[in-house]
Order: sequence, then C-alpha cells, then structure tokens
Amino acid sequence: MLDDDIARVLITEEELRRRTRELGQQISRDYQGKDLHLICVLKGGVTFLVDLMREICIPHSIDFMATSSYGDATETSGVVRILKDLDLPIAGRNVLIVDDIIDSGLTIAYLRRILLERQPASLRICTLLNKKERRVVDVPLDYIGFDIPNEFVVGYGMDFRELYRNLRFVGVLKPELYRP
Repeated sequence: MLDDDIARVLITEEELRRRTRELGQQISRDYQGKDLHLICVLKGGVTFLVDLMREICIPHSIDFMATSSYGDATETSGVVRILKDLDLPIAGRNVLIVDDIIDSGLTIAYLRRILLERQPASLRICTLLNKKERRVVDVPLDYIGFDIPNEFVVGYGMDFRELYRNLRFVGVLKPELYRP
C-alpha cells in the first residue's frame, strides 16, 4: 500500500477540494469577460488542473507543457529542459500557468521568461503548493493554494519516481524512502 510510505498527511482531500474551489472562484472573478488560457505544467500539475478547471465558471482553454529539472532525483539539477511545448499560440491571450508546486523557483522562472517572449496579453501563475523556504529565484505568484514547510511531499499528482500521484491527499513521504 502506498499509504504506508507516508509519514503524515499534510493536506487532506477535503482541504484540497475547498481551497481549489476558492481559487476557481477567485480566478473566475479576476478573468470575467477575458480570454483565459490555462497552461498546465506536466505531469504533477494535471490533477490540480482538472479539479481547478471544473471550479472556473468562465470560458477557458487549456494547453500543456512538460519540463525536466529533477530526473530521478529529489533535488533540482538547476537545468530546465522543455520536453513538451505548447500546441497553441499564446500571443495576445491572458495566460495562467497552473503548477503543482513551486520549490526553488528555477523551473517556473524559466517558463515565465520563455512564455513572456511569446507576448501574451497577461501572464500569471497559480500554484497549489508554495515551498517558499526553498526558493532560490524570486517569482511572482498570483494564486497560491497552500504554503508548505520544506518537506518532501507526494500525492495529488506529485510523485517520487512516478509513484504516489494517485493519492487523494498531499502527504509527506517517509525520509528513509528517498534518502540514501
């Protein structure tokens, strides 16, 4: 059982549902009457995106980007690679990046920079989790689900070696499972 690998539940399924609903309502108000285009950072952000877009009550479109800066490691390498780029142009559109977690800030700062070069009408960032204690690069975050401590979390789309994404909560992984 994957649950046995969890040291403790950090954010419950109900807390995730409630906060995602609040974020969806806020985003709907902020973008009322505007062309909203959500860009999900794969793979970890997909669970959050699906729940968030169901809570956004204005018309919007979606697209996906995949990056790599971790590989199999628990620490970012600092080198960001785009594995999958956007399918649709974003010039002149109001873009909201949807991500699972902002940790060092290196990946999201890189994505923000390259997306701004594509001349969107606006570009904002929505993250489920903000691990500010680990921040190396300062990035403006417009919508934050939860501020969390510097612990290794999994669940609700987030993984360790491609496992634990299916957990319905955000949990702290037992350190002995990811530390040598």
